Amino acid sequence: TEVLGEKCYATLADVPEKIDMVDCFRKSAEIPALTEEAIAVGAKCLWMQLGVINPEAAERARQAGLDVVMDRCVKIEHGRLFGGLNFAGVNTRVISARRSASAGISRHCVALA
Repeated sequence: TEVLGEKCYATLADVPEKIDMVDCFRKSAEIPALTEEAIAVGAKCLWMQLGVINPEAAERARQAGLDVVMDRCVKIEHGRLFGGLNFAGVNTRVISARRSASAGISRHCVALA
């Protein structure tokens, strides 16, 4: 019911506020159902995280008027567009899960809630 003090919901339809972006950290095979939920609640964007790829669901979302991003990380893209990748230790232009030898900072993506 709660994660780190934030209330959790079983479905998108249960969320009482308007949803702008549905950020998907699920198996690619589960994305069509999430796409239908996102469309039903009037979300503006369907974002599929790194490694989450479902072209059919992406096309369905686009046809319903949603912006679609596939196989991208919100944190990485935000840093790339607005600065901050240097601060996060990933300014080498190589995105990897391996620990940086020079910076000593683990390169990773976090979920933004």
